[in-house]
Amino acid sequence: MKRFRLVALLALSLPIAAAPLAAQAPAPKPATAKPAAKPGGAARTVEITGGDDMKFSVTEITAKPGETIKIQLKNVGTLPKMAMAHNVVVLKPTTKVAEFNSAGAAARDTNFIAPAMKGEVVAATELAGPGETVETTFKVPAAAGSYPFMCTFPGHFTAGMKGTLVVK
Repeated sequence: MKRFRLVALLALSLPIAAAPLAAQAPAPKPATAKPAAKPGGAARTVEITGGDDMKFSVTEITAKPGETIKIQLKNVGTLPKMAMAHNVVVLKPTTKVAEFNSAGAAARDTNFIAPAMKGEVVAATELAGPGETVETTFKVPAAAGSYPFMCTFPGHFTAGMKGTLVVK
């Protein structure tokens, strides 16, 4: 029994060979961005990527009422901007999202946001082409609730490029 313990202790004290860096998979990014305390009320940055697959890397953002956040969107795709641009548009909880999306489909000059529905927007980025990063900084509404966000480029919302800002 003593011999077994000695072998076990020796085995535990030996260095473990690490796998080569190329063989190690990168840590997956969480699909949810959670609040973090910032001294002095500075904006908290939420980084989101979107690519040719028409999906956001973050589909839920949790925030406190009145918190200032900066949403940074990077387009990691390769298709030309005319064919595959992305933005993030945060809407009021009462917005009829499908109607908002349909109304903006022909509004290229206003980033696919229908001018008549601009009042439904809490915050919005510009459209980002491949390799571009866009951002918007805003104060989170005081009212708790679920605020939908989406990409307004035609077809992207329908393909699943959407998420929720949860204010609590």
